[in-house]
Amino acid sequence: MKKLVTLTLLLLARLDGSQPSGENTSRPNIILLMGDDHGWEEVGYNGHPYLKTPFLDEMAASGLRLDKFYAQPVCSPTRGNVLTGRHPNR
Repeated sequence: MKKLVTLTLLLLARLDGSQPSGENTSRPNIILLMGDDHGWEEVGYNGHPYLKTPFLDEMAASGLRLDKFYAQPVCSPTRGNVLTGRHPNR
């Protein structure tokens, strides 16, 4: 029984998901920010005169901004859409 457990642990250790050293492992970092009741104009990079969002401004300046999109009026259908890949009405 000890040999079977040892063999199983060795096999699981080998299947750790690491990439071989010769492969290119660089992938883009993707950050999806979702806010509940967060309007388009309520960030500094869209020109709000009072709200200061320095970290979001920096991310918007150095990353990809998606300015034309559709979302539901509350967060739960949009969150379900992102998690499942299906339209919120389904």
